[in-house]
Amino acid sequence: MNRIHIKKSVCTLGVLAFMLVSQSCKNVLEEKVISSIGNDYINTPKGFEDATRASYAPLRSFYATQQGLTMTEFGTDLYTTGSDGSYKGFHFYDTQLNSFVDILQGVWEELYRGINTCNAVIERAPAATGLSDALKKQRVAEVKFLRAHYYFILVQQWGGVDLRLTETLGPTKKTSRATEADIYKAILSDLESALPDLENKARSSDYGRATKAAAEHLLARVYLTKATSSAKATDDYAKAATYAQNVIANYGFKLLSDFASVFAQGAGEINDEVVFAVQYTSDPLTNAASSPLASSGGNTGGNNLHLFFGMQYDTQAGMVRDVFYDRPFRRLRPTTYALETVFKDRVNDSRYKKSFRDTWLSNNPGTFNTAFDKSKSTVTFKAGDTAIFIPGYEMPLAERAKKPYQVLVPSAYTETLFLPLQKFFDPLRPDKTYEPGSRDYLAFRLAETYLILAEAQIKLGKTTEAATAINAVRRRAAWPGKEAAMEIKSDNATMDFLMEERGRELMGEQIRWMDLKRWGNLVERVKLYNPQGAVNVKETNNLRPIPQTQIDRSEKAADGSPGFPQNPGY
Repeated sequence: MNRIHIKKSVCTLGVLAFMLVSQSCKNVLEEKVISSIGNDYINTPKGFEDATRASYAPLRSFYATQQGLTMTEFGTDLYTTGSDGSYKGFHFYDTQLNSFVDILQGVWEELYRGINTCNAVIERAPAATGLSDALKKQRVAEVKFLRAHYYFILVQQWGGVDLRLTETLGPTKKTSRATEADIYKAILSDLESALPDLENKARSSDYGRATKAAAEHLLARVYLTKATSSAKATDDYAKAATYAQNVIANYGFKLLSDFASVFAQGAGEINDEVVFAVQYTSDPLTNAASSPLASSGGNTGGNNLHLFFGMQYDTQAGMVRDVFYDRPFRRLRPTTYALETVFKDRVNDSRYKKSFRDTWLSNNPGTFNTAFDKSKSTVTFKAGDTAIFIPGYEMPLAERAKKPYQVLVPSAYTETLFLPLQKFFDPLRPDKTYEPGSRDYLAFRLAETYLILAEAQIKLGKTTEAATAINAVRRRAAWPGKEAAMEIKSDNATMDFLMEERGRELMGEQIRWMDLKRWGNLVERVKLYNPQGAVNVKETNNLRPIPQTQIDRSEKAADGSPGFPQNPGY
């Protein structure tokens, strides 16, 4: 199966010049800088294809990156601070979260660069030669999907933004803020007009391209979100349900039998549950070309999610840092609510055990003094012995004393030592210091489609149908023989249950902040469940500050006020 990959180039379109190049699965990609390209290059067959591929590049500036993760998982009900890293204003909602934060500027600019690339492809398609009309229609449909996707990220994070649907060929200071309604109208127009011309299949033969299935999943997500926005309409939930049902019924997707296998690295990433994936690779040249935000504290290339969920295992008795257990960066620590309420059921539900790492085997044999486990003073290990175990409950001191390893109980959790999410760890990196990961980022998967459908049906009062959708996800998550115990009745198909079910299924998958905003309870749930954010969070935090560079570069209004107004409270 072919895949599309990102490649750097220079061109004169006034757009981001990254290219996606068709290659066989994860082969080495030779980087070739292309310069002095005329403005008509896009009209050639290769130029048009290169521009289309370039339109995918901003996906890799947001998904599986520090900046994207910071804007989607920091400061929620499920995650709070670890001891490591920057951008903690996104956790604390304090004065560190302001219009000068570099990753806000970086994401904003990358998304608009992608939008302008899409605009160029759409406008110039009629003049492109050497391509069939059917292929041009398909490529235009792909970039409409991408343009809608980028505007959907922007409107969720910032509200009404600058709506540009034509190519910008040179610098301009003329900007304006469209309404949320205008942004949603453009998003839906792009997606719905793209449907007839996208590949009508589960996955493209050129793997990674947008398909009709991906567009319908995104439409379901957009309508679900629009339903609680200022642009809401009475039929939003019904449309969300219809598009979700289409994805479930029409393309041959199916939930994998084992929750853990969804995140199997390598060939397992291309599986029957993945609706749309953002591709990464082990090739260092491709990774270097996909890190436009590295200079602003952003992506260092590749899928970086493996860096941010770990604990500091490498300074503990019997352990040193290695590739398998990954780098011990500590950016995100599960809240007590996440572990003790959301993942409370561990008898029937496998997702606690399969989502979190609870055991470390010694890679540094010897005898050591203990640190966090006060039930014993020393421990001795051979290579491969259990060195650390996290039982997930307050194991009594006497029981811990019988264990030949250190036991980390909840009362001993700190910002350094806690239960790490293991979905994104990357043991295929070439060495223990290497940061760019090679995992694909699973942007849309079928389990979420079911949960979108369930949420829409709950809002429509169809709790029996909602329970059926939720149960499809829960049966897959069950330990063998526990499937019936995992099923819920229609009376349990409530928004409160759905919120926790999304937490169990989608923990850490760059979506929780947007979920809380959609539900209108970001402030409430942060105050209830996240002590670090509870002090400062307020309703204005449902939007991010507009980057100061956008305000400064915009032409002032006639009265001297900013031509591009800041969001309230910043």
